[in-house]
Amino acid sequence: MKGLLTIILLVTFFAGPLSAKEFTGTLQQIQKTGTIKIGYRQSLPPMSFVDKAGTPAGYSIDLCELIVTEVKNTIGRDVNIEYVPVTAEERFVALSDNKIDLLCGATTKTLSRGEIVDFTQLTFVTGASFMALKGTKIRNNFAGKKIGVVKGTTTAVALKKLFQEAQIEVDVVLLKSSAEGLDALEKGKIDAFSADQIVLIGLAITSSDPKIFTVLPDLFSYEPFALAVRRNDADFRLVADRVISGLYRSEKILAIYNKWLGSFSSKRTSAFEALIQLNAIPE
Repeated sequence: MKGLLTIILLVTFFAGPLSAKEFTGTLQQIQKTGTIKIGYRQSLPPMSFVDKAGTPAGYSIDLCELIVTEVKNTIGRDVNIEYVPVTAEERFVALSDNKIDLLCGATTKTLSRGEIVDFTQLTFVTGASFMALKGTKIRNNFAGKKIGVVKGTTTAVALKKLFQEAQIEVDVVLLKSSAEGLDALEKGKIDAFSADQIVLIGLAITSSDPKIFTVLPDLFSYEPFALAVRRNDADFRLVADRVISGLYRSEKILAIYNKWLGSFSSKRTSAFEALIQLNAIPE
């Protein structure tokens, strides 16, 4: 009897370390279902968009797919990706309501948004600007013009503040998406479209006729991009941060940058160079 008790105790002692690791939150959910739901914006090239083959693509999508690979390694099983289109207005609610697990796109990290979701390490940095049709006299001549902007974005807030402080009367047209903004601009329904500069460049480059657009060089806001996860899900966020920081430390982020932005400019911005240094956090 004593020998049997000893065996039971030994089995109990070794069972803990040999059993599968217990995960919580999103990692636990992914381990059980074998699926991760990636929310993405469909018309924000080069960050996230639907390519000609109908497949989600872009700078942020590449980052998210690398994070999925690390999730597989962490939980020890294959993981399928379910891409879920989201709008600017619904993207954070989609995270909170468990409709998506990871938000990929061109999302600006702000403190107020941190009350709703958690953010990863920064993935990109840009600022808001304007795009117009070539020949449109828009620079320093905004008075009375129709300016389109996607509602529910930080650009919409910054745009309102910009013209209030400058005491310039403009007609701000709130739109549902960047694709709608591009269409309105092409059809002459608005005089200019305002969004993150990198998104404007991406919209122009991927349009049917890039030569008809001009993107102003001036920026009127600071837009630090990050991926978003559910609030208080530290383990899942850590997996994402490890991937992002590793890309900066190894400078493998440059290959992704060149893939999606190399055609826009042969020289990287000083802000992005600083981002590489600041986010190369040691393991």
